This record gives sequence, structure tokens and C-alpha cells, in this order.
Amino acid sequence: MNAISLDLPDQLTADVDQAVAAGWFADRQEAICQAVREFLNSRRLELQERQQLDDIAWALRTAKS
Repeated sequence: MNAISLDLPDQLTADVDQAVAAGWFADRQEAICQAVREFLNSRRLELQERQQLDDIAWALRTAKS
């Protein structure tokens, strides 16, 4: 596991702490990991499409060389 340090705005930190206090998450780490996981899952198709388009562009550039 990798450690990542980040600064959050005060209101966002308060919102995370409130979610933890409400029992939605065990701690801040779990809340932030879940947020990142949901963000990536919601963008997965977009990210895959972008990677495929980059691969196609690379292949076209390589073929012209």
C-alpha cells in the first residue's frame, strides 16, 4: 500500500469527518479510498476510451514513419 498526503479544504474535511462520525466509514482513510474508487469506476469507460484513442494515434504516427 502507498501513502499519499493531501490537503483538503476545511469544509471537505468536515464533511468527511461527519460521514465517519455517522458511521458510514471506519475512518478518514476508508472514506477517501471509497471516494477515489467511486470516481475511478465512474470514469473507467472514459479512461479506457481515451487510452484506446491514444494507442490508435500512436499506431497511426508509427505507421507513417
